Amino acid sequence: MNKVNHTNIAEKLGHKIRIERIKRKMSQEKLAELAQLNRNFIGMVERGETNITIKNLESISQAFEIEIQDLFDFVI
Repeated sequence: MNKVNHTNIAEKLGHKIRIERIKRKMSQEKLAELAQLNRNFIGMVERGETNITIKNLESISQAFEIEIQDLFDFVI
């Protein structure tokens, strides 16, 4: 059985969030405002420096107006 590298997954998820944000021409500040999260936290998530809760993922997906599972549309 393969070991899962959680840091790598956090980085991939963060990269996906950054791509979605840029695709919408949204600043980190705007995403933070819409998701009711701290801008510094958004930056940490995008860099894969922190774990993110499902509740915060839900807030981000709602800010993007997408389903939460769309944020996991990347190859692990």
